[in-house]
Amino acid sequence: MLEPMPQVKAWSDTISAVREQISRVIVGQTDVVEQMLWCIFAGGHALLEGIPGLGKTVLVRTIADTLDLSFSRIQFTPDLMPSDITGTNVIRFGPQGAADAVFQPGPVFSGIVLADEINRASPKTQSALLEAMQEQTVTVGGETRKLPHPFFVLATQNPLEQEGTYPLPEAQLDRFMLKIHVGYPSPEELKEIVRRTTSGPPPVPDRRTQVADLLEIRQASREVLLADEVLDYGIRLLMMTHPEEQAAPEAVRSYVRFGSGPRGIQSIIAAAKVRAISKGRLHVSTGDIAAVAVPALRHRLFLNFEGQAMGISTDVIIKEILAVLEGAR
Repeated sequence: MLEPMPQVKAWSDTISAVREQISRVIVGQTDVVEQMLWCIFAGGHALLEGIPGLGKTVLVRTIADTLDLSFSRIQFTPDLMPSDITGTNVIRFGPQGAADAVFQPGPVFSGIVLADEINRASPKTQSALLEAMQEQTVTVGGETRKLPHPFFVLATQNPLEQEGTYPLPEAQLDRFMLKIHVGYPSPEELKEIVRRTTSGPPPVPDRRTQVADLLEIRQASREVLLADEVLDYGIRLLMMTHPEEQAAPEAVRSYVRFGSGPRGIQSIIAAAKVRAISKGRLHVSTGDIAAVAVPALRHRLFLNFEGQAMGISTDVIIKEILAVLEGAR
């Protein structure tokens, strides 16, 4: 087996160091942390879904501390206005009484923005994040301002309490590179959580990565080799999410109304390239694509009425597609 190039090993070690520091604060949730790192080092945004109390907010704050990025938290509520996110122009009076309009930046002007319970705000307020997520700019009063670089939106939503919520529109869901499910901890992990949070000072992560390192790995991930046959594997995976596709599994034809758009394969490849670097490789494998497929596609498959009525999970459908692809190889 060939040894990885020194620079690739350094990048892989950097990602491992970040993962290690996060584990000092966050107990378990290995898959969640790994998927978050794929997303951040690829330059994407993530949507975390899980019941309250699982540490989603602590996780995002810990990642910001470890990566040495500025952090802000926005608690989404039904009465939240777009200007509460983006900022607004305020009138300031000078010493001679002259009035001047000064822009007061909102909490979106941070390296990492935690949009807590994003589905609790109205569609008008949710849409205030669309420009920020896609263009990394904010337009207020006819003037466009750039957001910090790098810039990430990490949003959370509660899958249980849906009363008084506004489901995210498909256009906004598509802006999230990954949708990450935060599961319940095991009994052993619960014990460790209690020990860490009820005795002694809370653990604090070290800042292990500078912004320059983060941007270097992001740029390096764009140069990771992608063979045509591996890309073809990803394209077949995406096409099989469409019910009209002849090769689509029975579950797709029966329960899916619309499959994933082009951003699905873009997200898969971007996350797979970061995963390859984290494993010390400069090429993407079909295993990388299979590993990132579920979080990259689960929010991009839209079920028909029958699928919704039967409670079909998009995760199950994606795994069935992967099984069909594996059997065809």
